[in-house]
Amino acid sequence: MFGWGVGFYAPPVFLHAVIARTGWPLGLVSFAVTLHFLFGAIVVAKLPHLHRRFGVPRITLAGAAVTALGVVGWASAAQPWQLFAAALLSGGGWVTMGAAAINAVIAPWYVRGRPMALAKAYNGASIGGVIFSPLWVALIAHLGFVTASVIVGLVMIAVVAVLSQFVFSQLPERFGQGPDGDAPDASSARRATAARALAGSSGPLWRDRRFLTLAAGMAAGLFAQIGLIAHLFSLLAPVTGAQGAGLAMGMATACAIVGRVVVARAMPAHTDRRLVACAAYVVQLIGSGLLLAAGESDIGMILLGVVLFGSGIGNATSLPPLIAQDEFRGEDVARVVALIVAVSQATYAFAPALFGALLAASGSEGVHIGRHTASFFGAVAGIQLLAIAALLGGRRQR
Repeated sequence: MFGWGVGFYAPPVFLHAVIARTGWPLGLVSFAVTLHFLFGAIVVAKLPHLHRRFGVPRITLAGAAVTALGVVGWASAAQPWQLFAAALLSGGGWVTMGAAAINAVIAPWYVRGRPMALAKAYNGASIGGVIFSPLWVALIAHLGFVTASVIVGLVMIAVVAVLSQFVFSQLPERFGQGPDGDAPDASSARRATAARALAGSSGPLWRDRRFLTLAAGMAAGLFAQIGLIAHLFSLLAPVTGAQGAGLAMGMATACAIVGRVVVARAMPAHTDRRLVACAAYVVQLIGSGLLLAAGESDIGMILLGVVLFGSGIGNATSLPPLIAQDEFRGEDVARVVALIVAVSQATYAFAPALFGALLAASGSEGVHIGRHTASFFGAVAGIQLLAIAALLGGRRQR
């Protein structure tokens, strides 16, 4: 909740608040959001190593503290360089509570049940978007950005400290069991069988078509997704008002939760998970088309577009680790997941700045839903098509 509510879904609100407070150009503040995600990609690539050396509990708590410090920096920056320093802190900290970290916590506990386990865990994270998108708007409006950032930061550190001590430190072996609640011996035998069944090319991942297409598909899908989310609040606010825009973004995250649960429950055990991911992107494509076609007075169409686009937000992060589990040996999955998340984040880090530049070049009369957004939503749809093509390109003969 705190990782995604502060590090993933809050930067669009921060962007709006920083511009309102300082009057700095959209392109400059968008670059800070890009830096936030880009530096996070560097950290997340090293996350398996950090977990092995220091343990999940210590790294998670340290990340929460660094994130809190970074958010206070966003709220109080008086010079652009201070904003960029804050972006490094918030970007490097939140990924210790992000997708790869959640997978690292869940993986020791589940193999057969990992699709639903990850869906539930990621949905818990997505609640951060439901709660924090409107909460940040309300706190900033009533208390000011600095006070809001201090309150959220302190509460986040306290909660994560408790979780790190009493939850993240636990492993199945401590309770005399293996993954999925199996007996340790049965669990070991099943993992060995799975490793033999999934053993494929032992060459470098960068030469493995499965890895390359999975990384490319996840990166392209999240690039389009983050590019839209980063500016959705600012595009909606002139039409729906600031509080309405915050509620709409919370609604999108709620749809992400529903979409993820539906997929986890409905997906058969031996289905082609790449096709499921492609179907989720098709639904998002329809949502992007509705937002493109909507006029500023078509509130119903705008909300339907947000709902359809939001329905795929969760699956864009939860399905790639499940594809990795399906296609790679068990001992390689953690490394594959960390790398595809890092590649994706390094790619989508540029989305806020590039889509911000696209909006800035779209018109001088004020850009919002229904006005000067054809190139913006057209780019979102085109990149989603590239994600679908990449995922289909890596399908194996089943």
